Amino acid sequence: MQSPLELSFNNMDASDAAKAMVEARAARLDERFDGITSCHVWIDAEQRSATGGTARNVTYDVRIELRVPGTELAVNSKPGDVRAHTDLRIAIRDSFDALERQLAGYAEKLRREVKAHDAPLQGKVLRLFAAQGYGFVATTDGREVYFHRNSVTEDGFGSLDVGTPVQLTVIDGESPDGPQATTVRPIRPRQLERQP
Repeated sequence: MQSPLELSFNNMDASDAAKAMVEARAARLDERFDGITSCHVWIDAEQRSATGGTARNVTYDVRIELRVPGTELAVNSKPGDVRAHTDLRIAIRDSFDALERQLAGYAEKLRREVKAHDAPLQGKVLRLFAAQGYGFVATTDGREVYFHRNSVTEDGFGSLDVGTPVQLTVIDGESPDGPQATTVRPIRPRQLERQP
């Protein structure tokens, strides 16, 4: 955690046992998710009158705010069985369990959002019609792609021969005749990588 854990007790004296439990659960969160910037925990004791009498029951509300890159996760309500929260340990457990579920969901969302960058599409010149100013590339993913002389970079269209390895950018749907390369760049033969 980048900032130290903050723990506040409201309407009750600080408890060493509760503090130790909160610290252990916060450490567990920190181990499971790298990047937690801060964690603030509030433990609030509420006095409630027992039904039909003057005796008072104490219930505990444990609220947690956890900051991670890009968002803040929070447990603001009494998770689980409210009657069980007459035990401070159970209130802490339930709140941290709820936060762990949120954190696991957030971590899964981040993993899904991280996109693997595909390697640039490559291939070899399959056919070349120099006089007409166009040709076709056989790509490593099994397609045949049209290109025009104006799409060739660097040494230009005149430097291409059948079998020349190239890297290309393709746009689908631009031509009724199939995919078309918007950029074709000659590469060295050893740069050509086969795609599965």
